[in-house]
Amino acid sequence: MQYKKFGKRGLFDELNTKENLSKIGNPLERLLRVIDFEMFRPELEENLLNPDHKNKAGAKPYDVVMMF
Repeated sequence: MQYKKFGKRGLFDELNTKENLSKIGNPLERLLRVIDFEMFRPELEENLLNPDHKNKAGAKPYDVVMMF
């Protein structure tokens, strides 16, 4: 399954964003230490994605774990 990608980003954009969020106290980092969100992937993909597409037209779906 291919997922949507973010727009064109610079070489260090993602690293700089993560560092800036960490400096101000990113609550997601604390959640990631406690919860393994990947354990939800099989059930999310089974229930949210439609495997019966007639063709490949249309927008690609976002990553289901990211949306969860």
